[in-house]
Amino acid sequence: MAVASVAGMPERRSERSLTRRQGRRESTGATRTSDVVYDRSDMGGLSLRVPSRGRAPVAALACTALLAWVALLALAGPARAQGGWWTLPAHPTWYWQLTGKINNSEPVEIYDIDGFENSAAEVSLLHAQGKRVVCYIDVGTAEDFRPDYHEFPESVLGNPNGWPGERWLDIRQLSILEPIMTKRFEMCREKGFDAVEPDNMEGYANDTGFPLTAEEQLTYNLWVADEVHSLGMAVLQKNDGEQTIEQEPYFDGAVTEECNQWHECADFDPYLAAGEPVLNAEYKLKKKRFCAADEAAGIMGARFNLALNGKRFAPCW
Repeated sequence: MAVASVAGMPERRSERSLTRRQGRRESTGATRTSDVVYDRSDMGGLSLRVPSRGRAPVAALACTALLAWVALLALAGPARAQGGWWTLPAHPTWYWQLTGKINNSEPVEIYDIDGFENSAAEVSLLHAQGKRVVCYIDVGTAEDFRPDYHEFPESVLGNPNGWPGERWLDIRQLSILEPIMTKRFEMCREKGFDAVEPDNMEGYANDTGFPLTAEEQLTYNLWVADEVHSLGMAVLQKNDGEQTIEQEPYFDGAVTEECNQWHECADFDPYLAAGEPVLNAEYKLKKKRFCAADEAAGIMGARFNLALNGKRFAPCW
């Protein structure tokens, strides 16, 4: 999401869309994992076919084998741990800045910065300080100030999402969006980023101009996770807490905005239970109103200003 900056380049903001609707959990009809058909590429090559009717013993054996495989994964950790990308610590200190000259002197473990606006040299500098670096990339809207904006045909551009120059994408048109997003993720890898923060991953719950469903959103989000992993980087779920149960096995942690403000922090409990980080940014609430709750839950919370320009950073740790 963007607003005009002093230098004329639109300034990034990652707060949930201005068109956010209350009570969307009840209205969207979000589906469970069993409703979604998706190819898990990280299941170690396991292929399981449901037998035809009349072969119940074989079906029972197949189900037993699948349950044994799931139990093995639970003991050994998610299959993604074998993928060669960075494993995030459970409670990392972190800093988030998407606009302006990066303040690279914060004593934290993780920096989350804009993938387009920052160079490989900036990433290298942060690495030299012993920090890991996350690449912020928008996957759910098109911003007219990005260098690849011309690659989005009009057919995938929907309603404005509340920020000048930014429109929702039709995430159902995977054949168009996947090559564009893959190139963005490849840019992150080439610059040396350790992980990706994909933004605007809950278009189905907003007025995009397209009749998006929770299932279609989930299909797109899981493709994003697998594509980032295939390039050797970790990936964080961004908001969309309503579908955390389905997404946690594919992502390596979560970034949430104002989960205390909107009473949504519990939506990210599956990550905490799995020993994976939940990074929470609050904008309006003062620290005394959310830090104790975040600390009790194991969430790494901090207060930022909405512009995410480095002018406010008040961590709870």
